[in-house]
Amino acid sequence: MKKKLLAMTLTTAMVLSLTACGGNGGGDTAAGGNAESGSANKDGVSITIFNSKIEVQEQFEEMAKEYSASKGVNVEVYYSNDTVAAHMATRYSANDPYTLSMVDAKDIYSLAGEHAADLTGEAWVDKTDYAISVDGKVVGFPVCIEARGLMYNADAIEAVTGKTFNPDEYKTLDAFQGLLEELVAGGMETPTGVMKEDWSLGGHFLAEIYEEQPDVNGYVSSLYAGTADLANNAKWNSMMDTFDTLLKYNYAAKSPIAAEREVSEQKLAEGEIAFMFGGNWDWSMINAYDYSENMGMMPLPQNTDDGSNEKLVGGGSKYIFIDSSDNTSDAQREAAKDFLNWLVLEEDGNQFLTEKCALVPAYSNINADSLDPLSISVKKYADEGMLIGNYDYLPDDHFSRCGASIQKYMAGQTDRAGLAAEIESYWSSTTPVAQ
Repeated sequence: MKKKLLAMTLTTAMVLSLTACGGNGGGDTAAGGNAESGSANKDGVSITIFNSKIEVQEQFEEMAKEYSASKGVNVEVYYSNDTVAAHMATRYSANDPYTLSMVDAKDIYSLAGEHAADLTGEAWVDKTDYAISVDGKVVGFPVCIEARGLMYNADAIEAVTGKTFNPDEYKTLDAFQGLLEELVAGGMETPTGVMKEDWSLGGHFLAEIYEEQPDVNGYVSSLYAGTADLANNAKWNSMMDTFDTLLKYNYAAKSPIAAEREVSEQKLAEGEIAFMFGGNWDWSMINAYDYSENMGMMPLPQNTDDGSNEKLVGGGSKYIFIDSSDNTSDAQREAAKDFLNWLVLEEDGNQFLTEKCALVPAYSNINADSLDPLSISVKKYADEGMLIGNYDYLPDDHFSRCGASIQKYMAGQTDRAGLAAEIESYWSSTTPVAQ
């Protein structure tokens, strides 16, 4: 599915390379819709959107066509394979910014002072707890709430055990491993899947080890300073014990770094495996298969008493800012603000977020009854205040470099102590991210 989307965006980019956004730097691709074929549109306003979330690129492309036709504003949607920070730097150095840019929280903090328009007075602001403010001004529009944990297929579990699956009964690693053994004895020989992608390993799993520290900022500071003793850190070992258990029962245990994400998602969707670490964004791939409705997310089981095995990790995920530079006209900024208000205040915009993109809304007024099973779990934990917050200041190359180190561990090329040493070496040689 991912390959299909990338191929589609590459093809579309060839057709639209001369649109209003100008030249495509950094390998970005574009797609969108014109209110009037071959020209800008009847109102003469064109806006561009940078989407950094590949799972919803196809949905954004379709939305752009429909929005352009109904609102009379030409919308083009772009995606890039580059890191967000590098891609944005390229666009700004070329004086060719997007009208709206969907980026990560840390990018909002680094770009807002110079590049983000003030959104303080917008109608959607009082309907969310997740907007980002910098220097007393609202600058970041939260696109959704996302969280990660252990995805499960309850139907697959119940078919083997013959009893109702209650994730609350498996908070500890001991209890969870007992369930895995029960599944194996019942005929599900390999009940787990482990994604090999570096963004999942370095950007999500490893990040959770920092996020579950008693003092997150303090611990990250010790990593930068080279004083952290990761190998003897209680949270590191607790999480790595869980990771090792997932690897032990992994369907691709013999070649874990050869497992394709699409295959893993399909196996979970169709009940060939029962568990996989991931987030509610995975539904955009799961729903391409013959999936079970009785699915959900639970915290990673750990033998701990710090309460982290009762919570998912997440919060506001992906934020949009509007360009404030002279390269964007006031008319374009107003059209961009109208688009954000459409997402929050109009039924079609709500449905785009929750039904077409399968995103958990970050806004109190948006009905979420139509959410997918994974997102329903996330909303439940969020509503109950059971989310451990994201750490928003990871270095740009953290997921790629640290993810590669974890891949070595998965392949048996290093042990736990060696992995800890590599992670420590990475941090101590990295420039701290400004907060």
